[in-house]
Amino acid sequence: MEEIDIKEFFKYVLKHIILVILIPVVLVALVVFYDNSIKTPMYSTYSTLVLVASSSADTTNATLNNNDVTLNQKLVATYREFIKSNLVLDQVINKLNLNTDVQGLSKHVKVEAITDTVIIKITVENSDPATAQDITNTIATVFSKEVVDKFEIDNVAIIDTAAYPESVSNNTLTKDIIIALAAGLVGTVGLLFVIYYFDDTVKYHENLEEEAGIPVIGKIFKSDKKTDLLVDKYPNDLTSEAIRTLRTNLRFSGVDRKVRTIAITSTRAGEGKSFISANLAQSFASTGKKVILIDCDLRKGRLHRIFNLDNELGLSNFLIDEDNHITKYLNKTSINNLTVITRGICPPNPSELLNSKRNQSLIDKLKDVFDIIIFDCPPCNGLSDALIVGTIADDVLVVSSENVTTKTALANVKKSLENVNAHITGNILNNIDLSKEVYGKYYYYSSDGTKKKKHK
Repeated sequence: MEEIDIKEFFKYVLKHIILVILIPVVLVALVVFYDNSIKTPMYSTYSTLVLVASSSADTTNATLNNNDVTLNQKLVATYREFIKSNLVLDQVINKLNLNTDVQGLSKHVKVEAITDTVIIKITVENSDPATAQDITNTIATVFSKEVVDKFEIDNVAIIDTAAYPESVSNNTLTKDIIIALAAGLVGTVGLLFVIYYFDDTVKYHENLEEEAGIPVIGKIFKSDKKTDLLVDKYPNDLTSEAIRTLRTNLRFSGVDRKVRTIAITSTRAGEGKSFISANLAQSFASTGKKVILIDCDLRKGRLHRIFNLDNELGLSNFLIDEDNHITKYLNKTSINNLTVITRGICPPNPSELLNSKRNQSLIDKLKDVFDIIIFDCPPCNGLSDALIVGTIADDVLVVSSENVTTKTALANVKKSLENVNAHITGNILNNIDLSKEVYGKYYYYSSDGTKKKKHK
């Protein structure tokens, strides 16, 4: 069984605090509505009977002897069942002209013996208080008569006749509210626990690297800016700062070796690999490095849309052309030192093109011109494209998205890359929610350069 981090689970519950509050409140509202508008008010009253000495005894000394006590205690259980018998209840229904049958009436009749006594208590509940009183008293009368007729024992006396009930007996609103609140809270927290326990998606916390088996080399916060070129347009944004931190981490990771080529992939589409690729390329270019960003996603690459470039001539076109002049495939961007090769046409055999000698020759030529080459690869979800490029690149970065990417998928990508001996530098956790307590307090700059404080 997977160990549960109570601290992380508590944060998970706090994240869904609205749900934790809302469900109990809704349940309480439903209970109040039911009790006040739907639930039928019921009235309850009772009569008590006692088993006395038989009237056949000397009435001048009508006291219970030991034999009478023993007999009456044995009869108590019998009389309890006899009171709710068809014989008794049928007569009650007929006498009072009730619109019900024996089974229906029996549901509202309760017979109990008072412990260690020969007293029987008959309780009746009904929506009409007068009817409840009449039924109770009639049951007691009919029962007393039938005991004499059937058992030929006159040993039942009525102690208390049923009184007219003044108040509703099933007014349990307070109790129902408490139960609804408790059930709502326990049920909601229990449901969240089940979801949390079986939730396989990656989340940023201190054990993430251990769980994923890949070092977290970058933590990219979710931005509210509506652009993919964040580093260029909003250099002081917190997400841009996170990209620069990623760039610095990459430099330190390659301190003992020369890193010229970086492949960026993900477990599936929509995790932000192209966003990371584009902004990381901008970040390297801003340091004066000559950077080329190549769209190796020959199926669904979108770098041409991010940089607003023509896609008529791209990587796929060069790989199938005999023209060795690469210059016309290079797209200058508005960002200094950054060049882009778009994907080009969508070929039927992208894996073969990426694995071709012509592609390797292209990369060797580009190394003579550019300091950094970044490959924006397709997701590594069953496709070999990213694996092929991964064997060529010095570093491979795997992008995952918080609360989207599953640990299983991340582990599968890691295993696939390791099988082809690709150098996995680390995991980039994208789309981190900055509002979470775990990320603490940060300073950031607005687009106008004003320094603001972002609270956790």
